[in-house]
Amino acid sequence: MFPFTATDLQAQFGTDMYRDSLVIANDAALWLQRTPSGKYLTIAAPSNHAWLTQFSDQSQSSRSSQSFSDGYALNFYPTNHANARSLMTALPYLKPVPLGLAASAGCGDRLGLATPGHVQAFHAVAQQPGAHPIAAIFAQQSIREMNRTHRSPDDVLCDATWGAFEAGWSKPVGADADHLKTTEDINACVAAGYSFFTFDPGLFVDSEADSAPPTIIQQKVAALPWSELASSPEEMRQRYENHVFELEDRHIVLDAESLWRAAAKYGKAINHVAFMYRHLASCGIPFELEISVDETETPTTHGEHLFIVSELQRLGVHWISLAPRYIGRFEKGVDYIGDLHALQADLAGHAAIARAFGPYKLSLHSGSDKFSVYPLIVSATRGVVHLKTAGTSYVEALRVIAAVNIPLFRDLYAYAYECYMTDRASYHVSAELSRVPPIDTLSDAQLPAVLDQFDTRQMLHVTFGSVLARFGNDLQASLRIHEEAYYTTIEQHFVKHLRPFAQV
Repeated sequence: MFPFTATDLQAQFGTDMYRDSLVIANDAALWLQRTPSGKYLTIAAPSNHAWLTQFSDQSQSSRSSQSFSDGYALNFYPTNHANARSLMTALPYLKPVPLGLAASAGCGDRLGLATPGHVQAFHAVAQQPGAHPIAAIFAQQSIREMNRTHRSPDDVLCDATWGAFEAGWSKPVGADADHLKTTEDINACVAAGYSFFTFDPGLFVDSEADSAPPTIIQQKVAALPWSELASSPEEMRQRYENHVFELEDRHIVLDAESLWRAAAKYGKAINHVAFMYRHLASCGIPFELEISVDETETPTTHGEHLFIVSELQRLGVHWISLAPRYIGRFEKGVDYIGDLHALQADLAGHAAIARAFGPYKLSLHSGSDKFSVYPLIVSATRGVVHLKTAGTSYVEALRVIAAVNIPLFRDLYAYAYECYMTDRASYHVSAELSRVPPIDTLSDAQLPAVLDQFDTRQMLHVTFGSVLARFGNDLQASLRIHEEAYYTTIEQHFVKHLRPFAQV
């Protein structure tokens, strides 16, 4: 039996021990320790303990091993990729796994520093009276964002793992390989150990089919890869045309025009998802699939949703969640723009389809800061829902910088202003620079609050790649010095995101 209590260890190592990370098990203890040269995994164990063979010390630091007492030694290990994998072996609950149909939330982190704050938010919400569990995904980043932040799938998962360990996470966890478009993307994320894969076939969605004349629709349908879809226009007509699909509280009928427009719009996307799915299934790992058609020009109608999932089922694809393109505008970093009553009706129809053809979760992408939408989608789905956030943790990091490193904030704000018109191209945003307050008009006291201004928040949200390329090292250094302020800011912000999903 390990002869030291948590109190003993905390008395010995003081505030430099991340107390929430401490795990005592198997005649040993391990925790994360703060040192002048960075954070180290620390293990107190007998010299022959099995854990010591799992980790490697690749640092040049003198902190490698020290005698402790009573036959125990302290062993120090860097928080690198290899040791993150070893930590998942020692503490299996940190290894990403499929999470099932429970309500879940993904926490994007462009800096690799936010996970402890995310964990604190999950813990805070779980402790509220009557709260239902929310499954957590801390490692979540799209390949597009990885490219812009110069991170790899391994980097994202490594940072999230150490952050979850630091904050004392001990429940099942997922890892989302987000917005994948190619089999090469799949391979990289499989190798890193992800458990949740989001396919984005948006490049294959033909939004012109919504309004093209019938002759063009016929041409688009004829050009579909029918052999790969294992079907034909006549077979598709027999499956859908004027058939009544009964749902709980409604029915859907695809007339001839609706059917062929749906096929023209989504046929190639369906084929791409099936192709990607077969490749992922051949990798031989446990996984969950999310299908995302949210980053498209036009909304997904209920009939189109039904058509997509019916065809995917016919092709043998299995998924846990789906993100349609809902009506209205889900722009980055701000609340929903549109008619909430119309959205409520839209969500109800999509949720009814998800129950009839699944069940599977409806996923809310660009979910950051959509506070008016959360109660609506939780109610419509009866809690069978996934929330996906991304850049909001980065923007809240800038809020901290605005308070603790004013010169840096002023510099990166001005640079974001310069880069916005270029960087906005790949995002659905409507911020206008004419409405962004010039930085030299703002007093120091006004800086944190300016992040709540619509146009400023979007400008800072989508220029992260450019800003991090120039200021990333300085920004991260400031956040590490003030990490408790950052964690607290993230916790407060994410409690507002998560609380509605715990109130099923």
